[in-house]
Amino acid sequence: RLYQIPFEMPDCEGESETRTLHLIGDFSAPAEFFVTLGVFSFLYAMAALVLYLRFHSIYSENKKLPIVDFCVTVCFAFFWLVAAAAWGKGLTDVKAATRPASLIAAMGVCQGEEVVCNAGTTPAMGLANISVVR
Repeated sequence: RLYQIPFEMPDCEGESETRTLHLIGDFSAPAEFFVTLGVFSFLYAMAALVLYLRFHSIYSENKKLPIVDFCVTVCFAFFWLVAAAAWGKGLTDVKAATRPASLIAAMGVCQGEEVVCNAGTTPAMGLANISVVR
């Protein structure tokens, strides 16, 4: 999958035109996995809550049901850890693809011998890093 980033590319005469830069790579799979797991975790938590509150007598009489509940919870915890690691890897890939040096290297106008290109600002990724940590 290609991702597109519109940006202003100046030409040598001082004018600029909007072009689209295509990033190579698919950065959506880790985020989709994380969100899907979050939705399934929420649905399981709601079902378990109904089981605990509405059918408490069935839950307390059946000896296998608490063990199954524990095993499912452990599986969700493991997959949550895996999803957080995948999300961190996806963020690292996005940061590498949108690094100013990578974007400048992809611009054709910056390939000339006497052309000096530099990034105006470095993107702030602090909140994205915090989202992975939390």
